[in-house]
Amino acid sequence: MTGPLPLSDKQVDSIRRATRRINLWHGSVRSGKTIASLVRFLLAIRRAPASGLIVICGRSLQTIERNCLDPLSDAALFGDLAAEVHHTRGATTAVILGRVVHLVGAADARAEGRLRGMTASLAYCDEVTLLPAAFFRQLLARLSVPGAMLIGTTNPDGPAHWLKVDYLDRARELDLVDFHFKLDDNPSLPEAYVAALAAEYTGLWRRRMVLGEWVVAEGAIYDMYDAERHVVDELPPMRRHWLGIDYGTTAPFAAVLLGLGTDDRLYVCAEWRHDSRLAHRQLTDAAYSRAVREWLAGLDVTPEWTFVDPAATSYITQMWADGHPGIARADNTVIDGIRDVANVLDAGRLFIHRSCAGLLDEAPAYVWSDEAAAKGEDKPVKTDDHSLDALRYAIHSTKHEWQHLLTTAA
Repeated sequence: MTGPLPLSDKQVDSIRRATRRINLWHGSVRSGKTIASLVRFLLAIRRAPASGLIVICGRSLQTIERNCLDPLSDAALFGDLAAEVHHTRGATTAVILGRVVHLVGAADARAEGRLRGMTASLAYCDEVTLLPAAFFRQLLARLSVPGAMLIGTTNPDGPAHWLKVDYLDRARELDLVDFHFKLDDNPSLPEAYVAALAAEYTGLWRRRMVLGEWVVAEGAIYDMYDAERHVVDELPPMRRHWLGIDYGTTAPFAAVLLGLGTDDRLYVCAEWRHDSRLAHRQLTDAAYSRAVREWLAGLDVTPEWTFVDPAATSYITQMWADGHPGIARADNTVIDGIRDVANVLDAGRLFIHRSCAGLLDEAPAYVWSDEAAAKGEDKPVKTDDHSLDALRYAIHSTKHEWQHLLTTAA
């Protein structure tokens, strides 16, 4: 084999010692754990018995292709072996080193049914913490061929996550070995890249993704928020505007106008809310659409895009019918969106105008759910978060427009 990147001593040691039934690599992003686990997977394919299926499991087929098959096909990483990886984009099988490998996406608990009746000899799991616990248990039950092996990799989650409690913490009871990697374990990363990576994570996510710690989500979600630092009375000229809308009928309706200032900072410029409980009057979709358009006209602003709660189908249809420009369903990935808002707040790149009373009331009281944390889940307490949700829609859905700002001085 020619051309692969050299492995670190820690990677080589983990590959050598990964001989158990369950072999897990966990730790920070870009720490070298995935490459080490994939090398071990290739070695296991070479030695896998002819009986029993070989599978790669992940959150979706797309993540399997991106996180597993693309690296395996990269000659810069795997040299001549990359030519032994054959896959057609979108297909549910691949051929690796002459063996058929089945690709199984597991987005929810229903995916467990895809494993029933299967007899497997080798499984690779990408981002194990994102897989349903029932799916993982069923997969282990299907690894029934003598000498069967599971190889998996993941970033850390909370300490009560099922993978930590049921498997990593019980390593001595189980036929399991685990390898913990930190960012420092990958000495080949350029300093500029490490600095940029550190800028992309703050608080909880920095401890998990950069330091590789299994820590609980607790307390204030935006603990970096400081009214004296983040609330402003004056706004600079804006180069661009986007709008985020959290739809509500009995619950409050919130529209948050996000701007990119000429100073390369993001600003919540204005907010419009209607709380039917306080007003003692519910509004129709048509009335909400008209009110938002009149509010924007009064501000003399036409946002480039308006990102709406994706569950608000009837309201989105109404806005389309009324000719509101640039309607889009917001990216409602909650945890990723919260992380993006936290990052720009922490970096000193997001400020809120003092007129946005609803948002300013919600931000300090937005907390992680202790009940969810006890179950190993990261979830905010779902109360008084309507303007925050609208902000999250606008921030997360425009990440590609402002992400470069995190690597420049605030």
